[in-house]
Amino acid sequence: MTTHAKHIATRSINSHVQAALQHAGTDPLLAQLYAARNVQQADELDNSLAQLIPYAQLTNCQAAATRLADAIERCEKMLIIADYDADGATACSVGMKGLVAMGANVDFFVPNRFEHGYGLTPELADIAHEKHTQLIITVDNGISSVEGVARAKELGIDTIVTDHHSAGDRVPDCIIVNPNQRGCTFPSKSLAGVGVIFYVLIALRAELRTRHYFSGSLKEPKLDELLDLVALGTVADVVPLDHNNRILVSQGLKRIRAGKMSNGIRALFEIARRDPRKAQPFDMGFGLGPRVNAAGRLDDMSVGIACLLANDLEQAQTIASDLNTLNRERQEIEHGILQDVLAMCPETLPENQTTLSVYHEGFHQGVVGIVAGRLKERFYRPVFVFAPSGDGEIRGSGRSITGIHLRDVLDVVSKRCPDMIIKFGGHAMAAGLTLQEERFAEFSQVLEDVVRGLAEQDEDLLSQTYLTDGSLKTADLTIERVHLLNNQVWGQGFPPPSFADVFRVVRQQPMGTDKQHVKAWVEKDGSVFEAMFWRFNQTLPENVRLVYRPIVNEWRGNQELQLYVDYWEAV
Repeated sequence: MTTHAKHIATRSINSHVQAALQHAGTDPLLAQLYAARNVQQADELDNSLAQLIPYAQLTNCQAAATRLADAIERCEKMLIIADYDADGATACSVGMKGLVAMGANVDFFVPNRFEHGYGLTPELADIAHEKHTQLIITVDNGISSVEGVARAKELGIDTIVTDHHSAGDRVPDCIIVNPNQRGCTFPSKSLAGVGVIFYVLIALRAELRTRHYFSGSLKEPKLDELLDLVALGTVADVVPLDHNNRILVSQGLKRIRAGKMSNGIRALFEIARRDPRKAQPFDMGFGLGPRVNAAGRLDDMSVGIACLLANDLEQAQTIASDLNTLNRERQEIEHGILQDVLAMCPETLPENQTTLSVYHEGFHQGVVGIVAGRLKERFYRPVFVFAPSGDGEIRGSGRSITGIHLRDVLDVVSKRCPDMIIKFGGHAMAAGLTLQEERFAEFSQVLEDVVRGLAEQDEDLLSQTYLTDGSLKTADLTIERVHLLNNQVWGQGFPPPSFADVFRVVRQQPMGTDKQHVKAWVEKDGSVFEAMFWRFNQTLPENVRLVYRPIVNEWRGNQELQLYVDYWEAV
């Protein structure tokens, strides 16, 4: 393993906020955790739908609703163009279900990542024209589809772009609903693509209501029935869980736990062997999301969407089983590429190397992002992994570390070498790009130069910090207290609690078929706890400081408290 510097830090707590939250009746431990996560007042802990930011504050949401209402009244043929990840799949499903429930004539089309590339391209506008489309709606893409929207307009097709990705210098000439477009003052910039289309549907229903459109034959749809899908897309896209997103996710989870979910979500819980009555964001991020994503990575995302749109449970179960098979295949390909990459890389990166870029003609485009994520965890550096995409071009997917905004870095690279990157896009922590194969070495060097410049300005940038909530009282290390913690909505930007304490190692034993894990019994204040050290095959010293997350392990109807160890150091 690479020997980058690691240290433990404790989150700072706003003591005034902590006191105010406790005064409002919040459990003292939760008050401490929330006050360390930028919660400012007690109403931010209210996850009821009434607390959602009103749709009127989302730029062009009303304009989109008006155009969609006109299209519905005129029976225009609409086509949703989706993205091929879990956010795109759930956004497409939410758009389809919501629009159909309001009487729209709508179909969908998902670009194949291997044939069509990303977003609404001119080629897709031609396909829409062949389908006699009069209005295109993009979900989770479109903000950079300048040429595609222009081609659609040439063909007499209007476009509504619903997206959440950062806008470049040029944006399409059409109605755009995107909290991250210039001039939009919507307070939550963290809506996922599925959240944006959900907002558009809320606005559309209100617009149709004012037109007295709903009658005896067509009842007003209950849009909260879509929240299981909204929750899945929001968690799977790893957007920050600000208050608005926590409302969407917690309301979706509440419905799932109560058994009110779509056939597709139910079938995915079954095949992932997870209990919907105890649904957590973790289940969506690591159980359901990867299975839906596998369709877009290896095959065709319309398989994932078909599962989410299935009208009966049996059909959903059949498709979920196919997705499960694809996911296993994805894991095998990913494991193979990872082994190949690690064989190409040194055990540790040279001290002064700040990035890692890898390309091989045998790599699979569908899994390079996941492999980049694994390498980032291993080396704690920004990583790009490239695979061939045809016509002498290669497509790369990158993952970053805290403090290095990957899309902004690519922007600097593209300005230094204006003709090198064919196209790029993304977020702070994940980005993608396309370039000519022969320019891979040049790209790797320029990327290294840009990130090294950032690292020279901040010497702590490349050292990994485990940010914890400090010490946890032994009295709080009980199954009841841990259930309380785990029933809150944690996720990206609102991290689950982790703690740091000193323990004495009472005994330890290797675990797993290949003895790659260790289970230890550790003692603090006279109480002994089980601790799990994953992907670890050393012998622990007698006294250790652990960074850990307490969880409740359930097996054969029993519950036991365990500490999942993220990091340890000798004391």
